[in-house]
Amino acid sequence: MNDGLDPFDRASLIAVHDEGHAFDAVVPPIVQTSLFTFKDYDEMIASYRGERVRPIYTRGLNPTVRLFEEMLAKLEGAGDAIGFASGMSAISSTVLSFVEPGDRIVAVKHLYPDAFRLFGTHLKRMRIEVTYVDGRDEEEVAKALPGAKLFYMESPTSWVMDTHDVAALAALAKAQGIVTVIDNSWASPVFQQPISLGVDLVIHSASKYLGGHSDVVAGVVAGSTELIGRIRSEAYPYLGGKLSPFDAWLLIRGLRTLPIRMKAHERSALALARRLQDHPLVETVCHPGLGNHLPPGLLGTSGLFSFIVRDGVDVRRFADHLQFFKLGVSWGGHESLIVPGEVVLAQKAQPNSAAAFGISPRSVRLHVGLEGTEALWSDLEAAIDAASSG
Repeated sequence: MNDGLDPFDRASLIAVHDEGHAFDAVVPPIVQTSLFTFKDYDEMIASYRGERVRPIYTRGLNPTVRLFEEMLAKLEGAGDAIGFASGMSAISSTVLSFVEPGDRIVAVKHLYPDAFRLFGTHLKRMRIEVTYVDGRDEEEVAKALPGAKLFYMESPTSWVMDTHDVAALAALAKAQGIVTVIDNSWASPVFQQPISLGVDLVIHSASKYLGGHSDVVAGVVAGSTELIGRIRSEAYPYLGGKLSPFDAWLLIRGLRTLPIRMKAHERSALALARRLQDHPLVETVCHPGLGNHLPPGLLGTSGLFSFIVRDGVDVRRFADHLQFFKLGVSWGGHESLIVPGEVVLAQKAQPNSAAAFGISPRSVRLHVGLEGTEALWSDLEAAIDAASSG
């Protein structure tokens, strides 16, 4: 969209302004119904024939869900979007719409753990091969792509926050006629718009920044009208991972404040990452904003990053000493959270991406919420000091 607006201002306008609600309401209504009736036979048969697009059953189309999908599509600069009951429902429905038994997927290393498990269990049983590549090495990617059906990306990647030149990788795949998919949950549409970089399909765990309040589990995929139509017709009706009207309404509420929340997460997390980088008991900080410049296409950073403590720091003691950072999975909400590397390495569910990709047991993943930066830093500093004493 070439409207002369700053990307942040454009996202803010899309998120805040929508019109046409019943009674001129500022907040859209929740259309909480399982089905929709018809005024007569002709209207019903026309809808079933596809001659009219209108709600029939909420698993297929619901006005509240549709409003969320349209808002997300605009934010991503996409032709269309489709909402799901979870991020994993969005991932599995997307992947299964474009691969068949015997096909091959190329995926970047350090991808979301449950996506890694999906690839290593159900897709493996379907004889779908997955080749993992270092997305920072374009030559390695180029060698792996020929013959693949799908190229699956994250940038930044899970846990280690590796960033990639998304436009360059998408161009490599496009030259081979390969469908490209990226998980954009970390950056959100505010700080990265992969479709403008040449990616075909963009996935979000909407439970994270899109919702923003830790009160909804959902997913969404955005892309061209053609590709979203394929997912809508081939996987969405039969896998059953529909987004509920109430959850869609919560997501619309979350989108209203998405741009300003992302700015707050970015500011506080980057301040903490810089201080941790200078801490004598911290070995490494994995945060894309610590370099001299961001990679092409990444307009800002979010609140999720990780760091590795030095030998002698007791991670268990560090975790238990924290007061404002809570031990908890997920991220993207108002609250600050940590997950120790030792915990994910011990996870019973297999295959384990942390073990496969060599996550350090001395690592800690942080999500920096919306609390005050100084309070959060005092919490981290005190916990590190407590974990290194005696």
